[in-house]
Amino acid sequence: MDIRATLMGLAFALMWSSAFTSARIVVTHVPPLGASALRFLIAGCLAVIIARALGQSWRLTSGQMRATAIFGICQNALYLGLFFVAMQTIEASLAAIIASSMPLLVALAGLVIFGERVRPAGIAGLVAGFLGVIIIMLSRLQDGNADPFGIALCLIGVMALAFATLAVRGASSGGNVVMVVGLQMLVGAAVLAPASLLLESWRAEWTPQVIAAFAYTVIVPGLVGTLTWFQLVRRIGAVKASTFHFLNPFFGVVIAWALLGEPLRMWDAVGVAVIMAGILAVQLSRQPD
Repeated sequence: MDIRATLMGLAFALMWSSAFTSARIVVTHVPPLGASALRFLIAGCLAVIIARALGQSWRLTSGQMRATAIFGICQNALYLGLFFVAMQTIEASLAAIIASSMPLLVALAGLVIFGERVRPAGIAGLVAGFLGVIIIMLSRLQDGNADPFGIALCLIGVMALAFATLAVRGASSGGNVVMVVGLQMLVGAAVLAPASLLLESWRAEWTPQVIAAFAYTVIVPGLVGTLTWFQLVRRIGAVKASTFHFLNPFFGVVIAWALLGEPLRMWDAVGVAVIMAGILAVQLSRQPD
């Protein structure tokens, strides 16, 4: 892995992890489903404009159309929409930790459902990763620092993302990557907008801090982070690129502590270290000899 790929992987992990902190700022002042719908509408339109400027076509393969629909609903509407709702009552650091279990869920489903061969190191990583998540959630619940309903929403969201990842493996090939990403975001906006109108009262406090956090969420994790991920996958492959996911729980906790003042707890540190080791073991075990 060359230096450029390493820097791209680190940048992606930082951008992905920072999204929970910026989202936490937004949802404490703006209805979460409405904010998510507006976020995807803006980011989706920008991505489509960029795609057309790059000469990418509206015409998608059947696999790309399926991936656009599944990811638009499962990733953008369910995963990110539910996480936005949950972060009204749970800390950004806990949301980042739960979200970081997605590679573990994908690996577990590959083993149990699809019968994929997993090396002993991968099995140990799965056990360690899930153990780390359980350690943190139990310690937060015992201390009264976590809302069970918020945790449940996050778990549903991360399972939806894992399902989407498994359902569309290999289906997004065929070019038009930026167009596919933009259309996925517009699908998410189309699902979340009516949900917001039905379930939320639109009272928003657009302070300068909230506007900055919203703009950051749209541009950096939403657009730049997604495009960085695809470029990284194109450069070194999906398996090697996924190795950088092991940094997400660490970055998520540290960024929330630095910007939001969320406390660093002893059991959080233990759990994060165990999760990181588990994700790294799982991803390394998937790499070819």
